[in-house]
Amino acid sequence: MSERAVGVPPPRVMTIAGTDSGGGAGVAADLRAFAACGVHGCVAVTAVTVQNSVGVTGVHPIPPETVAAQIEAVASDIGLDAAKTGMLASRPIIEAIAGACDRVGIGGIGSTPLVVDPVAASMHGDQLLADDALDAFRALLFPRATVITPNLDEVRLLVGIDVHDRTAQYEAAKVLHGLGPQYVLVKGGHLHEDTDGCVDLLYDGHTFTELPGPRFDTGNTHGGGDSMASAIASGLARGMAVPDAVAFGKRYIVEAVRHSYPLGAGHGPVSPLWAVRPWWEEPTP
Repeated sequence: MSERAVGVPPPRVMTIAGTDSGGGAGVAADLRAFAACGVHGCVAVTAVTVQNSVGVTGVHPIPPETVAAQIEAVASDIGLDAAKTGMLASRPIIEAIAGACDRVGIGGIGSTPLVVDPVAASMHGDQLLADDALDAFRALLFPRATVITPNLDEVRLLVGIDVHDRTAQYEAAKVLHGLGPQYVLVKGGHLHEDTDGCVDLLYDGHTFTELPGPRFDTGNTHGGGDSMASAIASGLARGMAVPDAVAFGKRYIVEAVRHSYPLGAGHGPVSPLWAVRPWWEEPTP
């Protein structure tokens, strides 16, 4: 990644997502990924969660009009080169986001790219959103999305396909693309039957592209989906075509999982630190 001239602003990317008090996922993971990928991160908080490495014990949604106002305030002044969504909490919040995106030109062909990470399932596969919120994802956000990035549990909740093999992964990509996004990335991290590694599948309605990667024997993958979507959004903000941005995101998350670390009694986070130059170990000039 080339050095940027001092004083020249980097690309600007917004995360529209919830907090994680344990720092492993949500906007914390997004902002770490943005920094590691060389972009400036902005935030529209959708919910404040009470959580640690073991689980979530509280979710406190932000008023929908406040979520929309955050998006509009940043877009009208700082400007945005890409945006991504994470945990959106409720249908009214999703409706407010869709309206704000339309007003400021986020999402849709020819507009600011939008990566939709449909955070709808916990790490254990449990449904996190009410059915009406899942409907809103399908009806309001997917048609605006440049790329959507569901994991296999989210595929099951969104389109009812239980992916147990590569054939079903291809079928799920086709069904999801029919809901309106420009690209679909069906992530293969939960396809444990696949012994060839971790293969993500990108589909644009015509062409399938497999993105293979290693599978690591670790339970420390908290925030992995958030981080990958943020890296993809960073690539788009840097002017990459979607396939190149997805490959960029894949490279980032492979290394982030490789360098993940334990934290607390539960699942530790993926780590952006592999991408950070250890300036503190260098001599003071």
